[in-house]
Amino acid sequence: MKHQAPKKSATEHHDLVNDSSKRIPVRERIAYGFGDFGNGFMFDLGQAYLTKFWIDACGIGAGAVAGVFAFTKIFDAFMDPIAGSFVDNRKNISKRGKFRPVMMVSAILLGIMTVVTFTMPSGLSTSQKIIYAYAAYMIWGVVYSFTNDPYGSLASVMSRNSQDRSFMAMTRQVGSVGAQFIAGVAFIPLMGMMAGGSQEHGYFIAAAIFAIIGVLMFGVCYLGTRENVKVQRNNGSQEKEGFKDYFHVIFKNGPLGAVILMTLFTISAMNTNNQMMVFYAQYNLGNIGLQPIINGIMMGCSIVGVFMIPALTKRFGQKRTAFWSFIIGAIANLANYFLPSNVVTFIVLVTIGYTALAIPNGITWAMVSNAIDYGEWRSGKRKEAITYAAFNFSRKIAQSLAALVSAGVLALTGYVANAKQTPEALNGIKAAMTLYPGVCLLLAAVALGVFFKLDDQRFAEIVDDLDHGKWEHGKLGEQKLDK
Repeated sequence: MKHQAPKKSATEHHDLVNDSSKRIPVRERIAYGFGDFGNGFMFDLGQAYLTKFWIDACGIGAGAVAGVFAFTKIFDAFMDPIAGSFVDNRKNISKRGKFRPVMMVSAILLGIMTVVTFTMPSGLSTSQKIIYAYAAYMIWGVVYSFTNDPYGSLASVMSRNSQDRSFMAMTRQVGSVGAQFIAGVAFIPLMGMMAGGSQEHGYFIAAAIFAIIGVLMFGVCYLGTRENVKVQRNNGSQEKEGFKDYFHVIFKNGPLGAVILMTLFTISAMNTNNQMMVFYAQYNLGNIGLQPIINGIMMGCSIVGVFMIPALTKRFGQKRTAFWSFIIGAIANLANYFLPSNVVTFIVLVTIGYTALAIPNGITWAMVSNAIDYGEWRSGKRKEAITYAAFNFSRKIAQSLAALVSAGVLALTGYVANAKQTPEALNGIKAAMTLYPGVCLLLAAVALGVFFKLDDQRFAEIVDDLDHGKWEHGKLGEQKLDK
């Protein structure tokens, strides 16, 4: 059932700060999605292909690669509150807005660092290669935090309208899956074309092409969006925000906590799927040439599914749509593990599982924007970037977990690069590809069903208060807030 926001009385109208019943232009909602499209050209390369680049092209052992991913992702996670604090503490905000300038400058630096991560200087020993991988990917992660935190926060100040947010969640996820589609279909063939007898050279050129496209797509987002929501910025306190505010946001915002827990499972499932696909196609299916074909079908269908997000959430609500998508995805992935390996059944089930995961992952973006508003209403303080940083922390931990599962399974089951694999190694690849995502999606459904309490009706009431400059205990900006 669709819930409408409470109507505003004539006596309240003079207090109206924002009118969340009004929609922002479609062009802005679409332009917002180009940010994640550009992000995917840089982020998804690392998630899908750095493992194979470091192991097969650079000769670093699978166990060492697992360590690089695990440590750097945890390091990145602790960079998010720093990035969030920096953005939230910005003063003298120009007409370009609080978030857009930081996002754009950082996106350019992220493009440069993407190329650096797919570069391995010649003449290095194995130990030196590992050190280089650690350093390059840690720097990449810091820059990513300064790109993604303002980008994610931007949606919350573009519009408070729930339909706008569902539409932006859809465009963002279409951008993300669209970039995954292109990376999944084109990157390996492009790398092969550019290799000229050297895998490392092929990876470098292909990564440079993808990074340039990624930065240009961020440019479309920067030029096409606006920060439309009027926000009370001082909120009764002139103190700079830091780690105490970060932990306050995490532990005092119940909806955010539920989304964080859910995201630990969903992102680790998606990243493990993306990282293992090239290994599964090459060894379990016996033809690496199937990798772009399978990715094309899987991600192409996911894009269609993501386009359905506004209609599904309007009909069933955000929570129910996400919950049943998780259940369907879990069943498909678990069936894929227990059934014998077969190209046709694998493609059908992995496509169902990935599409069912892409839909709630898209809805998550709207949930985070709603959690930002809930946090402001609950505490009287608005902290977009800090709140998004707390959410992004869970994504980094999930990415670290996915790297540990992917590279760790390869190391534990005796994977040998560019060689015939043992039955143990083949089963390990299959389990990481299918069984692990299936279990994760079941756990995500439990986390969402049990802990996420911000339904559509309650959120409409909160938005109405914020539109009139109110928080739970009074008027925004006029109270002395607790430290």
